[in-house]
Amino acid sequence: MELVRHSRGYEIKGGCHMKHLKASLSFAAIGTLLLASACGSTAPADEKPKSGDSSSTAPAAPAGPLSKYPTPIEVTTVRSVDASIKFVGSDTIDNNEWTRAYLDELGIKLKYNWIATSGEDSAQKMNVMIASGDLPDIIPVNAIQLKQLVEADLIADLSDVYAKYASPLAKKFMEGNSPEQLNSAKFNGKLMAIPNTNSSIDGASILWVRTDWLKKLGLSEPKTMDDVGNIAEAFAKRDPDGNGKNDTFGLGINKGIGGGGIMGLAGFFNGFHAYTGSWVKDASGNLVYGSILPEVKPALLKLQEMYKAGLLDKEFGVKDGAKAGEDAVAGKIGLYYGAMWNPINPLQKGKDLDPNMEWGAFPIVSVDSKPARPQVGNPVFAYYAVKKGAKNPEAVMKMVNLFVEKGWGEKQDFDNFFTSKDGIELFKHSPFNAWSPTKNLDVHLAVVNSLKTGDTSKLNGEQKSTYDKIKKFNEGDNKNWNQARVFGESSSFAVINQYQNNNLPLMSQFFGAPTKTMGEKKATLDKMELETFTKIIMGEPIEAFDKFVEDWKKLGGTDITKEVNEWAKSAR
Repeated sequence: MELVRHSRGYEIKGGCHMKHLKASLSFAAIGTLLLASACGSTAPADEKPKSGDSSSTAPAAPAGPLSKYPTPIEVTTVRSVDASIKFVGSDTIDNNEWTRAYLDELGIKLKYNWIATSGEDSAQKMNVMIASGDLPDIIPVNAIQLKQLVEADLIADLSDVYAKYASPLAKKFMEGNSPEQLNSAKFNGKLMAIPNTNSSIDGASILWVRTDWLKKLGLSEPKTMDDVGNIAEAFAKRDPDGNGKNDTFGLGINKGIGGGGIMGLAGFFNGFHAYTGSWVKDASGNLVYGSILPEVKPALLKLQEMYKAGLLDKEFGVKDGAKAGEDAVAGKIGLYYGAMWNPINPLQKGKDLDPNMEWGAFPIVSVDSKPARPQVGNPVFAYYAVKKGAKNPEAVMKMVNLFVEKGWGEKQDFDNFFTSKDGIELFKHSPFNAWSPTKNLDVHLAVVNSLKTGDTSKLNGEQKSTYDKIKKFNEGDNKNWNQARVFGESSSFAVINQYQNNNLPLMSQFFGAPTKTMGEKKATLDKMELETFTKIIMGEPIEAFDKFVEDWKKLGGTDITKEVNEWAKSAR
């Protein structure tokens, strides 16, 4: 199972569709919304308008981040629309609360050059559009497409636009979490797009444990890696479900091994201070690939030991996250590393089947006295570039500002712009987004405070909705158990709050588009890594890891490392 981030939440690819989480979690990655955006403005001083360009007659841009054009302007963009996008009344993608707000509050009339109806359709249209150079004013792109446009010299430098027009709150979102978010859109120091920012801490690994099994077997909560091993052994061999059969596993694991999601082992490796699939700094400040570092070996040896002892599912190599999640639902697994959203999928299904099933969220644990640091990725999943020579390049920043303000600023209006009272996800109508890096954590903190005090007067619409659901669970409605375990007092966000307060999340230090050699060889190297790690867990001598490191370097890893470090120098 793969978690795909979307604007306001998550979607499961190859598994359950987590509709409510999209409405309540701002883990905003633009999946089907990846192709959404619009803009145009007076050409920067260093760009001469081409013959026939109307830049010289463009209306002067109003000075403020949210000020309105005295004469309405038209800006063009493209986007993708899928079946999950619903509308209120007779509204459409061309005429809805967001397009009306752009015109009424900013003086911007938004026009779509094309609208795709599937991921495949949008990818084809985007490829043709970029290849032809027939671009709209604002181009919503991923990191690879952004790099292509920069190299083709087709898009404008937005450094001055950002400096002059980004609202203080938008700047806080894009710079407050970490400089990596904004830097990911920079090339040779120039800001070439506005990033759609999201949360990195929401991706931190959580240790999920069947606390009803802990209680039944007289076990303590996990504090160390030894505790994880002891709990795994007890859950595998001491019949925690009480059915008299040897049919439970110790530690859940899926075939992806090092990832996150459901039963990925990123958090397990992090407990050994290993960061597979991530780029980290070495002692000299250079970037190195975490999967080839020595810290990985003891983690693999521990997994090998657990596999040999019968604590891991012997068939893990053929189970993806969705399939492994079914074992948790069926009561076969009571311990695994996963994501903060797991109570929504898959664990709520298990709770529905067995109301006595209880899962607790715990921080990942360390193998020694050094704290375990959960690895996280850079929280940018889409970019809004502007066509070179567009008449009003600042328009994109103004529309991003409006999204930020409608969600968290003085113009905050959750019910009319994010999720309607009858559950329609209005935020999906907005083509230009930027999300608070702590939005979900803020929901947790606000809701927990209201649960303690009974005062809901300061909750926004989203927070009040979450509060109401947790109250229903506390009153006996098990259908809302997932909300309590994600946002309540004993929840995944209570764990993430601990991570945040102790400055533990460790972000990958490479967040640019794939380098040349990555594009050519990364898939082969990744396959070799997964195959080697799987074989070692299943019993192959640990020396296979050293051979893997040697081969990784020879087959392209050395060149990739060089390119990554060159990128690191140019991105700042």
